[in-house]
Amino acid sequence: MHPYVGSGPYCYANSLAMVFGSTSPSPSVIEVLTGSPFGFELLAERLPLFDPYGWDPDRGLDDAIALLGWTCRRQGADDDEQALALLRDAVKAGPILAGPVEMGLLYHVPEMSGPIEADHFVTVLEADDKVIRFHDPHGHPYATLPTRDFLAAWRADTIAYRTTPYTMRSEFQRVREVTAEAALHMALPGAVAWLRGRDDLTVPPGTLGGAAAVSRLADMITGGLDPEVHDHLVHFAIRVGARRLTDAATSFANLGRHQAAAVATRQARLVGSLQYDLVSGLTTSAAETLRQLAPTYEELATVLC
Repeated sequence: MHPYVGSGPYCYANSLAMVFGSTSPSPSVIEVLTGSPFGFELLAERLPLFDPYGWDPDRGLDDAIALLGWTCRRQGADDDEQALALLRDAVKAGPILAGPVEMGLLYHVPEMSGPIEADHFVTVLEADDKVIRFHDPHGHPYATLPTRDFLAAWRADTIAYRTTPYTMRSEFQRVREVTAEAALHMALPGAVAWLRGRDDLTVPPGTLGGAAAVSRLADMITGGLDPEVHDHLVHFAIRVGARRLTDAATSFANLGRHQAAAVATRQARLVGSLQYDLVSGLTTSAAETLRQLAPTYEELATVLC
């Protein structure tokens, strides 16, 4: 097992760590606490995501915040005027976790020129009628946007799992002292539940989870991927999926759960190897890798139990 340190699309984990400040565990620990490493889903039988069936970042953030002994106020708004008023008031007390936002409307990022249906999270530092200043974990400290542009992105009209426009979390309070190790221990039952598939969640029609979803993706690759799905995999899904599993393996090892660490490491190696194969057009190899990956989610659940 070799821990990973480097860049990666950990926007909500990084943003939450910035809000927590000096008391925060690493973004890698936060990511594991969200539950994201523990499954695979094929959303609407089309979009592959290396996260559990029915999971989304909004739900994962709530879980991680609670496991770490914090509370916060989560709210949305009805329109730009109300959203800006809430943001200006809340940011007086400290940084605000804003998201999801529409990545394609963040015009400080090169090549962004319109909605791309990609979610993102940022940490807002200052807000007024003209400019919003924020830390963007995509690599832009103290980024700024005209207020009207930020509000358009923050409204998140194109983000399917959004439950309210202009979602923000503020008024963070630590209500009990919880170490990263203790939080990870408490997260294990939830990890098993994600791995084995929860039936209490609403998903888009046709969505598959776990081994069935992985096997279906293997068939899709063999039959020829839609170019948009291919780009989604090589630019985002494989990168974040391999890192999530690597961080899960590191967390399990630190807890002394060495069997679980070995399984998660094997998963991470399989997912990581997909990058070259798909970029290079080696579809047979990629499909075989996925078929090896499919049974490992139940294997991980078994050793965690």
